[in-house]
Amino acid sequence: MERGKTKFIFVSGGVVSSLGKGLAAASLGALLEARGLSVTLLKMDPYINIDPGTMSPLQHGEVFVTDDGAETDLDLGHYERFVHTTMGRRNNCTTGQIYDTVIQKERRGDYLGATVQVIPHITDEIKRRIQLAAEGSDICIVEVGGTVGDIESLPFLEAVRQFRWDLGRENVLYVHLTLVPFIPAAGELKTKPTQHSVKELTGLGIQPDILLCRCDRALEQRFRAKIAHFCNVEENCVIAAVDVKTIYEVPIKFHEEGFDQRVVEKLNIWTGQPNLTKWRRLIKTAQNPKVTVNIAVVGKYVNLVDSYKSLHEAIAHGAIANEAKVEIDYVDAEELEKGDVGKRLANAHAIIIPGGFGERGIEGKINAVRYARESGVPILGICLGLQVMVIERARNVLGIKRANSREFDEKTPDAVIDMMEYQKDVANKGGTMRLGSYPCTIRPGSLAASLYRRNPIAERHRHRYEVNNSYRAALEKAGFKATGTSPDDSLVEIMELPNHPWFLGCQFHPELRSRPLDCHPLFRGLIRAAVQRRAAQAPERSKVRELRSVS
Repeated sequence: MERGKTKFIFVSGGVVSSLGKGLAAASLGALLEARGLSVTLLKMDPYINIDPGTMSPLQHGEVFVTDDGAETDLDLGHYERFVHTTMGRRNNCTTGQIYDTVIQKERRGDYLGATVQVIPHITDEIKRRIQLAAEGSDICIVEVGGTVGDIESLPFLEAVRQFRWDLGRENVLYVHLTLVPFIPAAGELKTKPTQHSVKELTGLGIQPDILLCRCDRALEQRFRAKIAHFCNVEENCVIAAVDVKTIYEVPIKFHEEGFDQRVVEKLNIWTGQPNLTKWRRLIKTAQNPKVTVNIAVVGKYVNLVDSYKSLHEAIAHGAIANEAKVEIDYVDAEELEKGDVGKRLANAHAIIIPGGFGERGIEGKINAVRYARESGVPILGICLGLQVMVIERARNVLGIKRANSREFDEKTPDAVIDMMEYQKDVANKGGTMRLGSYPCTIRPGSLAASLYRRNPIAERHRHRYEVNNSYRAALEKAGFKATGTSPDDSLVEIMELPNHPWFLGCQFHPELRSRPLDCHPLFRGLIRAAVQRRAAQAPERSKVRELRSVS
């Protein structure tokens, strides 16, 4: 295709939310990238928050942090896991950001006294953001958040409608994802919801070129023909988005449906067939594990798995890298504050303490760390997880009974975890933490050094509190070593117990950098340790089974 001229693909959703627009957009990106095209993606969120940084994970899911320190929608995690392009601040925009920019321009007088309106001022700002995100790429895939029919999405859809008028049909493609539900009483799939969704979209001036039909079984030809006829799309542009066992099958399934071929034809792009060898090998490994291990994730947002989306996927990457299958047990940290910790975590071959904010469940996490330390269970502490490890060590090994984080107890006499000095006068909550990618120097001979095999490294952060250096010497003397620090040695980034099978905490979020085709070293190492623990337990279990069969 002609270099320097970006083509745009807009992905909208209808019928219900959570159909997987982000995953569909990312999978299409993977296919187009496999054809040799440079791809970037943009998520447009209709909520009025400036970003999801101040939103509860239980309501919105995880906050994905980019290298440049933007707090963004979790779909950007999907984008980075499926394409090589590193996402940044320009790859996510919200209604709040759009209106904030327009209002600031109005206050400066940029509109020369004009009446500021949704059309053209808001829609023009949306289009400007889309063009900004697309710079330097062959293809820009834009995901419109929300569901067609929502009042919040209307300005975005109007801007999307204008794009084809501005750039021409050969440069803009509309993809609409809908639900084709199976009704057990009728014994068949129903196309009416899709028809209504497309009718709603065409009423806004957008005629979809390709329909992705989410369904739990094969979409028969008669249903494809019916959808094509009533929705005014070509029959070969009705693509089945069938449920799969692992999300990494989606690009392959889309390719088999001809999705990427229809896209390049309609955008008049010449490319060869995609090279999907690595994706096929990945899926084959994932579908044929040699061993199963149990990983306990001790957190406080376990009622919504999307709160730990990147973590969930990073564990899956670690499993694939070790030719294993992982059963994840999400454990509510509050359960471990009163119950029998050893009994609850007895089946865990490894434990993860993920990040989070607030004091709820902290004592349960501390109990989990102690159990892992005393029982020799491999454990990874992430962000808050590292801080909890430090508190546990200080209390139960150093004997500092009131050791705590200033976040949980402002009056603690022993704040082994304290706020960074420059954070103490910060008033606003949004976008004011230590955010984005920071360098880390690793101590030679450590577990971290054997896992990363490079030095220095760079990892993404999202926190306000740090290990208090006043207690660092005492912690190291007690065996808890700081094996990763900032280049000037002022901030602790990684701590580990050398005399434990696998005990490591990190102040950053390694899950944000893990990819299915390039597993993060810490997750590769943790799952390997879990596999080794399971293997070490196997002889004992075999003896138990032998005794039972004799009796």
